[in-house]
Amino acid sequence: MTQLTGVHHIAVMATDVKKHIAFFSEVLGCPLVALFDMHGVDGGLHAFLRLNDHSYFSIVQLPGVAAAPIEIGKTHAGSGAGVSAAGTLQHLAFNVDTPEAMLAMRDRIRDQGVNVIGPIDHGFCQSIYFAGPDHMTLEIATGQNAVDPRQWIDPKTMAAAAISAEEAEIFKNPVAYVGPSPVPQPPYDPGRPHQTFPEAVYRKMLELPDEVISARSSHAEPPVKVQA
Repeated sequence: MTQLTGVHHIAVMATDVKKHIAFFSEVLGCPLVALFDMHGVDGGLHAFLRLNDHSYFSIVQLPGVAAAPIEIGKTHAGSGAGVSAAGTLQHLAFNVDTPEAMLAMRDRIRDQGVNVIGPIDHGFCQSIYFAGPDHMTLEIATGQNAVDPRQWIDPKTMAAAAISAEEAEIFKNPVAYVGPSPVPQPPYDPGRPHQTFPEAVYRKMLELPDEVISARSSHAEPPVKVQA
């Protein structure tokens, strides 16, 4: 079945990419593995810190970001229970494999002078909570077993979310995609989600064949040449 298998990277905006790199490297122990000019974005800096060989935490610094105001309750939630605008990241939870590793991370973070709340037992996982640069709301969680939907999909909460029993069965069992491939770009539909570009530019992009977009926009060579 074709489905997502994890998170390759999550990118957050930074006023100061060095401050973020220092936090995620020194406080959380994530090695810096990439730092380069952001592909196709003038003045952009792009950093990657390793979580594992297939998953990274990414930081973006762009000109003018410091002028964009942070507003708790709008741009940022400020805590795991806080409100932020629809479509924004409410909080970000990293994984560790065991409760012991979670407590070790708690102690590492506190040793760097950062306050940590927890652990808190949520049943299917245990978590600790803390803040990162630029008012990020962060969590480290661990769970030893897969989440059992029979136990954790609450009929009362389904009703609050306007999800019927029939819809829940569909959501729990997504239909496998078996083709065709490739699928042509669908017609532009304003009722569907879209990236935010000038509309005329975006429509032109949608008209281009995939191979043209790939040829024009790819940057496959690393910035530093390493001798074999």
